[in-house]
Amino acid sequence: EESKNVSRAAVALSKLTTNFDHKTGDYRKKIKDLEHVGDKIVAEIHKRLNSSFITPRDHEDIANLANTYDDVLDGIYTFVNRLQIYDIKKIDGTLKDFAKLVLATTQEIEKAFCSMKKLSQKEIEVRNQKVKKLEREADDLLDRSTAALFKKKNFIEILKFKELYEILEGTTDKCMDVVDIMRNIVLKHS
Repeated sequence: EESKNVSRAAVALSKLTTNFDHKTGDYRKKIKDLEHVGDKIVAEIHKRLNSSFITPRDHEDIANLANTYDDVLDGIYTFVNRLQIYDIKKIDGTLKDFAKLVLATTQEIEKAFCSMKKLSQKEIEVRNQKVKKLEREADDLLDRSTAALFKKKNFIEILKFKELYEILEGTTDKCMDVVDIMRNIVLKHS
């Protein structure tokens, strides 16, 4: 459920950046609603963990996985919220590229969750490597786009866009953390 919810938010993020009309309110509300659903899912996971008999180590792994994946959703919401707060009128190609990377990483995580159910070490490793590749692309994009930003004259715009870039790049970092946790869980149980 949590993975599907995060995927919905990533799709909304991608649609927002692709069809941007500077009216972010509807997307902000949709993603905020998904973020609230995500919080409820994580709370339910914790509730079930506290009422189930499993080893403390497994309990910790599952809680860590749920919390870290919720951070991905929080990053998506933070980005959309900043778009509205900063009154961004135009989305540049870099933000579109970052949104595509966030969507691609969440899609890989969705596939990884299916592998995790089967405890497929081979499949989880494939997903892990794909997410790491996408995260490295986000790192490179952040470096290139930040360098290009500082060639502009409008200091306020530089600050706004630099933060927006960093939020989405940080979201891909969290995606990498998620697949690393998943990989470690599968390795322990294989």
